[in-house]
Amino acid sequence: MSVLVAGVDSSTQSCKVVVRDAETGRLVRHGEAPHPPGTEIDPEHWWTALQTAIGRAGGLHDVAALSVAGQQHGMVCLDASGRVVRPALLWNDTRSARAAEDLLAELGDGDRDAGARRWADAVGSVPVASFTVTKLRWLADHEPDAAARVAAVALPHDWLTWRLAGATGLDALVTDRSDASGTGYLQASTGEYRRDLLALALRDEARAESLRLPRVLAPAERAGTSPSGLVLGPGCGDNAGAALGLGLRTGQVFLSLGTSGVVAAVADRPTADPSGLVAGFADATGRHLPLACTLNAARVLDAAARLLGVGPDELSALAMRAEPGAGGLVHVPYLEGERTPNLPGATGSLHGMTLASLTRENLARAAVEGLLCLMAEATRTVRDQGIAVERITLVGGAARSEAVRRVAPALLGVPVEVPTPGEYVADGAARQAAWVLSGASEPPAWDIGESRTYTAPPTPEVLAAYRKAARHAAASV
Repeated sequence: MSVLVAGVDSSTQSCKVVVRDAETGRLVRHGEAPHPPGTEIDPEHWWTALQTAIGRAGGLHDVAALSVAGQQHGMVCLDASGRVVRPALLWNDTRSARAAEDLLAELGDGDRDAGARRWADAVGSVPVASFTVTKLRWLADHEPDAAARVAAVALPHDWLTWRLAGATGLDALVTDRSDASGTGYLQASTGEYRRDLLALALRDEARAESLRLPRVLAPAERAGTSPSGLVLGPGCGDNAGAALGLGLRTGQVFLSLGTSGVVAAVADRPTADPSGLVAGFADATGRHLPLACTLNAARVLDAAARLLGVGPDELSALAMRAEPGAGGLVHVPYLEGERTPNLPGATGSLHGMTLASLTRENLARAAVEGLLCLMAEATRTVRDQGIAVERITLVGGAARSEAVRRVAPALLGVPVEVPTPGEYVADGAARQAAWVLSGASEPPAWDIGESRTYTAPPTPEVLAAYRKAARHAAASV
């Protein structure tokens, strides 16, 4: 009889649950439930969505183990009784942009660039508005009464694992290196918290020392069991989950186009980019995951489709009917500010509008090219860290667009592999759950199915036009 495991992807927009065969990875069943929109949310909504998704996946009565992968950076503050102090601030909440700059200047004794270098040396990353540490500073400055009640800080996946375990005590909170490396106060190379950086954020050394932080588990260490006896894995951040679900090994790179855009490479050595463009995160296997993340990705295409009054497939068809360069129309897609480059206050812009260029086909093409040029720039920052990018695995909702698939290699400059669409974050969590059960030194080898490789002649002139427009957009912020 097959042993079954479950993986959870608790993302910004929804909760997805997959149930798979622990040995082969064969999909048995799955379920999904939405999350409310917004950049802050009561974590109880995540719990409700998880229960709904589990029900739609046929329940867990025959499942032996489960792991949770979750959106990174979200700040879940708990009081001494384990109650949520305030709605969680999510990764895409940019109200802490000023706090990020203040923290860098303070660590650098007034010199922002020196502070960035020191932060990168300390934890491998330079905090931006997305990071948990900047949200804690915002909380300390703007909601001091709430900040005074905080006894523990967890990440979304930590909180869900804690709830699944039926725990109430703060001592039971656990996390993993991959997700904790996105807080801004965990040193990914050692797995140790930097409470001095936490004290800087909270403006209180004593509180930073007393604050309960989740215990950092090893990649395949058991987090505990649920009241029903379900074995719980340590979980992971969503990007580490995707890398694990795709079965990527050292030197391999993936590009995910979901709510955010992510370029990440599995690496044996840590990185420390003082520019802050590449985050030195950990992966879910004990390795590292240098990563560049944008705030804008699939929703760039969603917005263009709404504007043109079409669905995703028709938007793709319109884009493919236009020539490369979209007749001179250039879309800089900073629709929700941007993280790479770090421009949280930026807005999107459309350049090169003429009577000739302003057509439905060119608008669709400009949206596709703008998104992929943004990701090409993010890919360049990863290369600048000494990471060889010779081939990219493309996943995420926007990877279903045929226009994206065909234009991507022309702008990224390398062949692009597109695997069969799947829930790779949830799959990575399920693979981790199977690994925990097995007690092996490596995760099980699962076949992710066939992939298709796309190639195209490079179009450097499109990227050059985008860079010129992006510089103009940045200068206007």
